[in-house]
Amino acid sequence: MPHWFTSSYSSNGGACIEVAANLAASHGIVPIRDSKNPAGPVLTVPAGAFAAFVAAVNG
Repeated sequence: MPHWFTSSYSSNGGACIEVAANLAASHGIVPIRDSKNPAGPVLTVPAGAFAAFVAAVNG
């Protein structure tokens, strides 16, 4: 089951995404959704691709 969270840096009034990083190790995926529409669609990306994205953003 996904455990959704929003980054502590997301204090911009709700225009955020949520991720369920708890599935990265066990399933090899990271689900992503719009925090304003939690019942809406979920984008699922491979854990390695998400890690590379985060590393590039933090770079």
